[in-house]
Amino acid sequence: MSKTFNTIGLIGKYGDPGAADTIKQIRDHLGWHQLRVLLDEGTARNIPDHAMETADRDRLGAECDLVVVVGGDGTLLSAARSLSNHYVSVVGVNLGRLGFLVDVSPSETTDILDEILAGQYIEEMRLLLHAEIERDGEVIFSSEALNDVVIHKWGVARMLEFETWVNGRFVHTHRSDGLIVSTPTGSTAYALSGGGPILHPLLEAVVLVPICPHTLSNRPIVVEASSEIQVTVSHGGEAAAQLTCDGQIHHRVEVADVVRVRAHPNRLRLLHPASYDYFHILRNKLRWSEHP
Repeated sequence: MSKTFNTIGLIGKYGDPGAADTIKQIRDHLGWHQLRVLLDEGTARNIPDHAMETADRDRLGAECDLVVVVGGDGTLLSAARSLSNHYVSVVGVNLGRLGFLVDVSPSETTDILDEILAGQYIEEMRLLLHAEIERDGEVIFSSEALNDVVIHKWGVARMLEFETWVNGRFVHTHRSDGLIVSTPTGSTAYALSGGGPILHPLLEAVVLVPICPHTLSNRPIVVEASSEIQVTVSHGGEAAAQLTCDGQIHHRVEVADVVRVRAHPNRLRLLHPASYDYFHILRNKLRWSEHP
């Protein structure tokens, strides 16, 4: 069932004034439709003559029916985390090469927006993760992630030793450079480089992918999205480790810290053009040969 979009939020690539022309084009087009437009206040700093009402991310999530993200996949990852506590729909406009998440080109933006406003779109509910670090019984850090949560070595060419538990059941102790906990969305990112499987983005599953494991029998494991994953760095000397969310948010992990990862209660409402084809994206990005 299609939604009514009355208030539209705009988010541009962080620190990139190159998004300004596309954002202004969208502003003018939405104004022609007599729709209310809110501009992300961080984006507004790069567009001094935007002539739009500005709002922080929480207000965008609370007041907007749709948020248009102008940039690349990284911009959408950031937007997804900051809007995760809201049920706002998101669509991505790419400023460079076709992305896995941002699949509307600037040249077709107004036409695709017209289709979306008319209810012609594909909506996907993408799994989000919530990660936290517990130290001495206290949560000292937490973050959301759309792609992945990664525990990895920090600055020293030395393996770490991890203990992994799923739903309170011990899985294994392994030595490696780290562990990737990935959503289906993130299965085509860092997890794929680590030898993980490609998961269809609508699967309710999470994949655990070891990074350069010491034992070659240590393979990726796919578990239910409802699982709680617990990882403890049991040995690492002075090297310690680092927790990274979507490659953008970082925090130090010390020996004996407990990292917990579970599904976020909300899902990202990601909109695509009506012509969207996930397998076409895979063929294009991964350079698979197409059927003649």
